[in-house]
Amino acid sequence: MHFCNNMLQCKICRKKLEEVRSQRTIQQNRALHLYFTSLAKELNGAGWDMKKALPDVDIPWNGKTIKDYLWRPIQKAQLQKQSTTELTTKDIDVIYETLNRFTSEKFGVHVPFPSEEEIRLSLLEEE
Repeated sequence: MHFCNNMLQCKICRKKLEEVRSQRTIQQNRALHLYFTSLAKELNGAGWDMKKALPDVDIPWNGKTIKDYLWRPIQKAQLQKQSTTELTTKDIDVIYETLNRFTSEKFGVHVPFPSEEEIRLSLLEEE
């Protein structure tokens, strides 16, 4: 365990504080999962089920499959992070831009990242 007298001058404490400050927010987490669900609906609606996107798989997209088969492989390749819980606020933007570019070019499907208003509406719909 690390102890120090002056946290502002301590390099270890400043680094840990910066890590905590930049970790994704609860709103970003909600937006991330809303994005997964929205992208799944758009891909399914455009006729791009998983079989067309990934050979030999005959199931429609959902939020979990978007996360596992599209988001997470990009996350691991681009940032070498295994879990979405490790993502910073900037990491989410980087991965979203890559995935959005891919789905737009490959499938003609673009889903904007959810706004705060869309997150609030989705929470109301869940109640």
